[in-house]
Amino acid sequence: MWPFNRKGPSGFSGSSLAEEVTQGIDGTGLTALVTGASSGIGAETSRVLALHGVHVVMGVRNLSAGERVKELIMKEAPNAKIDVLALDLSSLSSVRNFAYNFNALDLPLNILINNAGIAFIPFKLSEDGIELQFATNYLGQFLLTNLLLEKMKATSQENGVEGRIVIVSSDSYKMTYHRGIQFDKINNERRYVFFFFFFCPF
Repeated sequence: MWPFNRKGPSGFSGSSLAEEVTQGIDGTGLTALVTGASSGIGAETSRVLALHGVHVVMGVRNLSAGERVKELIMKEAPNAKIDVLALDLSSLSSVRNFAYNFNALDLPLNILINNAGIAFIPFKLSEDGIELQFATNYLGQFLLTNLLLEKMKATSQENGVEGRIVIVSSDSYKMTYHRGIQFDKINNERRYVFFFFFFCPF
């Protein structure tokens, strides 16, 4: 049997559709924040949550792409509640601005889905002078979660519903250097291998 079709204890498999997993769930009254929501997994997650009554806040680098996704969802579910906010996780100032703008919406926060990420790119530094993949996939996510954690705690205390933080990742995280992440060499271009899981000499 193809491994993605093998069902786990939940009764679902890696090939289960989002509609199957969420069947019968009513998310009315919940608010979810989804990063990387303008395409792929983030867009589909936003769509299905919105279909189930969840108020979705889409964090996107490209606002026009995010608005297009919002329009498509609204055609399918005209009563959906969706906000689109600018978020570039490689920029610490953008993350802080996003958290500020989210808090300005005065919404609760029940679910945070850290979905956005980049991979297999040439060596480049972020505007903060940090290797771009590390800045985006780790530091940006960590800062965002920390900036919103108190909001999630307050929401949980107010409505009695436990919050959830979901980290979307890939198996690539296992394929690091032999000694693990070398924090003192994060910005060392000579040691940077963007296809590191095929060629990892260090």
